[in-house]
Amino acid sequence: MDQTFWDKHGNDVEAAIILIGAVVLAILIDRFLLGRAVRATEGMETTQFSREARTRLRLVRRLVFVGIIAIGVVLALSQFTEVKRVATALLASTAVLGLVIGFAAQTVLANFVAGVLMAIRQPIRLGDRISIGEEVEGRVKDIALTYTSVDRGDGSLLVVPNAKVITEVVTNHSAGNLRAPVTTEVWLRPDADLEAARKALEGSEVTGMTLEELTPEGARLELKASVEPGRDRLARAGEVREHAQRAFREAGLLRPA
Repeated sequence: MDQTFWDKHGNDVEAAIILIGAVVLAILIDRFLLGRAVRATEGMETTQFSREARTRLRLVRRLVFVGIIAIGVVLALSQFTEVKRVATALLASTAVLGLVIGFAAQTVLANFVAGVLMAIRQPIRLGDRISIGEEVEGRVKDIALTYTSVDRGDGSLLVVPNAKVITEVVTNHSAGNLRAPVTTEVWLRPDADLEAARKALEGSEVTGMTLEELTPEGARLELKASVEPGRDRLARAGEVREHAQRAFREAGLLRPA
């Protein structure tokens, strides 16, 4: 008895339909459901809630998209008897499966798990200015499933594996007590008159001055100033430093001894 087209290619057609359906469903959910939620939070970009929500929504959006595609691929492959046999053999051999996961996908899985943990714990958010060790400093541009993009402010974009963000010490300059005063440092020559330096800063935006270090090369002063919530603290520290340098120059404290 001759086989019909469906008898010969039924599995192929069913697999293709499942795969196409998964792609269409993923795009629809991504564009019309989660995409609208992300755009809604962008309208509140200045609030802390919106930045946290945008960070979580962006990761959830990608997780849902990848999850739907992965389920579609698995269902499509399950239509083929040969694939079922291979999958059964792999599942029966836990040692082989463990080796595959442990060696072939160790780095990818570590970064993926780190990305999920970042979405839950929120150590950093979109738009935060962060520092990681001495190598990474800038503003968080994007948090993907396996990496974080950091805008360094010099036209370059740094891609950091999420595992590095989780395992290393991260300084988040946009979190914590946003009303705490900013601190910055200024150096004077070692024989500079500190009392004259304090008088030069009287009536200015500097609210405190402390001698932190005195070496043959100079005196290191720590200056404090208030900052409005929501302002860039690093930019504010730069303004205070420039103001102090100008005040010290006018007072003659920066001239050679």
